[in-house]
Amino acid sequence: MDKLIFVKMSGSGNDFIMIDNRDGRLDIEPRTLAERICRRRISVGADGLILVEASSKADFRMRILNADGSEAEMCGNGARCVARFAEMLGIAGPHMAFETLAGIIRAQVDGSSVTLQTSRPQGMRLHQSIEVDGVAHEVHSINTGVPHAILFCSDLEAIPVRTLGREIRFHPVFQPAGTNVDFVTVLDGCTLAIRTYERGVEDETLACGTGTIAAVLVAATLGLVSSPVEVRVRSGETLTVSFTGNGPEFDEVFFEGEVRLVYQGELMAEALLG
Repeated sequence: MDKLIFVKMSGSGNDFIMIDNRDGRLDIEPRTLAERICRRRISVGADGLILVEASSKADFRMRILNADGSEAEMCGNGARCVARFAEMLGIAGPHMAFETLAGIIRAQVDGSSVTLQTSRPQGMRLHQSIEVDGVAHEVHSINTGVPHAILFCSDLEAIPVRTLGREIRFHPVFQPAGTNVDFVTVLDGCTLAIRTYERGVEDETLACGTGTIAAVLVAATLGLVSSPVEVRVRSGETLTVSFTGNGPEFDEVFFEGEVRLVYQGELMAEALLG
């Protein structure tokens, strides 16, 4: 492979490898590339790989591949990162629109802060009871670009996110696609705290944008919070979700947070060894 320049970015603890592939420079299948360079301690390491590609519908197209090589329809924190990446490279101005498998996303970049206007959520289902190891759990589900299952709890620290999250992620109710799983605590009428087990990463992540949005919209529909809502994620950062309309139908949804530019590098051939 010719020299492949990449940028490492973090959206509130959700980290991504960014590559400008508008000219089709990759000579390796994207799934394989994601699997190999997202490995921590062996290669670059990240929650996912994001490719910027040409689009006939918008300023560019975002492709997000999880660390396991699976392609996601949408990623909230990844979308914030790609917006800053595109503005930084001059691919788009500070006000932009880009294509995803979940639809057209609009973004505004203001320095390190990025605000998204996301696609409308779909398929909200409240008060589902599912059983895991003989214990019934009340779960609410919604698709905010990708599917999410929301469980409200009083003590986030006591939740076995990795084990219970994995059981729910693969639960028959959510097959065949599976689901992301978000454990949420309501701190007050405008503040939530969240921990997420992410499908495709297959572990807890320090933040999840679509999960943050999902938690807020479900909580709002249940009358637990009102717009705007601040959400404390595992990295310690705070994300903001605002919306118009009433659940389960929402007219506009906005998602705001900081994006960190970590470093730029040149990928070496040995980073791709199997």
